[in-house]
This record gives sequence, structure tokens and C-alpha cells, in this order.
Amino acid sequence: MKVVYHKDFHDSYCSDPAAAPGRIEAVVKVIRNRVTFIDAIPAGADDIAAVHTETHIRRVTSEGIYYVASLAAGGAIQAAQIGMSEPCFALIRPPGHHASAGSAWGFCYFNNMAIALEKMKREKKIKNAFVLDIDLHFGDGTLNILQGSGYVSLYNPSASNREDYVTAVKNRLFSEKVDLIGVCAGFDNHLEDWGGLLATDDYTEIGRLVREASERNGGGCFAILEGGYNHRVLGENVMAFIEGMKVD
Repeated sequence: MKVVYHKDFHDSYCSDPAAAPGRIEAVVKVIRNRVTFIDAIPAGADDIAAVHTETHIRRVTSEGIYYVASLAAGGAIQAAQIGMSEPCFALIRPPGHHASAGSAWGFCYFNNMAIALEKMKREKKIKNAFVLDIDLHFGDGTLNILQGSGYVSLYNPSASNREDYVTAVKNRLFSEKVDLIGVCAGFDNHLEDWGGLLATDDYTEIGRLVREASERNGGGCFAILEGGYNHRVLGENVMAFIEGMKVD
């Protein structure tokens, strides 16, 4: 399966412990011989401006983060484009689901998912889309930007046990008839991460459900990396999700 990635994602872009160096390396170490890497290309200024305010873009630029944030957003766009013909994963950093149009927190800067979907919609490659956010933390920025768009539905599942969580994901995925499914793929709900809920096999199952739902719709699917902070298990969890998503 194709994975959009760039060596510059290895650079540390902020001092927050949750964005500690080694995160991308932990994933690459596991998946490098099992996927096909595609170099990420920065998102165009127009693509970013279609989602974020001028003031916010200036703020990100002033913090010296614009290049890597635009590279992550561009990687998400590429994954969405590839995803229309085959499942695709974007191994990008910084994440984006806590970035609203004019603000951001949680070591996010640009909303990668929103930028990708808005471009796909503007270019008439899709009529509608569904966003599944499996990160431990609620994707408030994605909701703020896209909830009133009229073409995107969003779901942040929540459950007290792993079986109910996967069932809830399945039920919602198969209730959506859309051209494109985008997954905000956070892995911090893992048993050995902050959330302590999901097993590695659950990510394989979720990836499989995403692919099957997109196939049933006759549409596409893609995923972009959000959270996941235990470097010891992160790579295996990402690979498990990719294994579920990929076409045999």
C-alpha cells in the first residue's frame, strides 16, 4: 500500500513532550519494507487559505512552522487523491485535528483533513465525504471547520470497552453513503498508550471496515496520522491499521 511520507517529518517542530522526537522514526522502522513510500509535497497557499484565516496563517509562519505544517497538509491532499483509486495512508507530522480556521492547540497547526477534503470538493472530485476520527481526543478543529459544510459528516466514537468501540465504528461506517472516507488515525487509544482501550488487532479490524465500507460505496478511502505517543507500540499499531486497509 502507498504511504505518503517525507524525511522532514522527522524534525522536531515543537517542545511539547507529546511531539517528542522519534515518533515518525518508530513508525518507519516497522513499515519501511512493507509499504511503498510516496514523497509528500507541500500544500499550495491557496489550499491552506481555503480553510484557515489570514491571521492564523501569519501566526503559524511567525512561529517558523509554516513549511512542515504545509508539508503535512500537502501529504494529506495526496493521500486523499490516491485514496480515490486505492487505500492510502499519510504518515505526516504535525497532526491537524485540533486546528480550527483561526486557531489551533494540541501541537496542531493546519487542519490536514479539512484542507484535503476542501480541495477534493472544490475540484469536484467528490460530492460528499465522511470523517472517522479514532484519536483518543475529540477532533474539535475538524468539526469546527467542516460541520456546517453540508457535504461532510463526522464521527468521533466513544465506548467503555473495545468490543463496543469497534461495533460503533462498524455501524456508523456502513450507514454512510459517501464518495470518500477520511480517517483521522490517532493511535493513543491503544492499551499501552494514554487511552488504554484498543488492542493492536482492533486497528486491523477498523482499517478493514473502512476499506469494506468504501468498496460498498464505490468510493475511496484514506487515513492520516494524528495522535499516538508510546513509540514502542506506535509502529505496530500503524502497520496493523494499514494491513486492514490494504487491498489483498
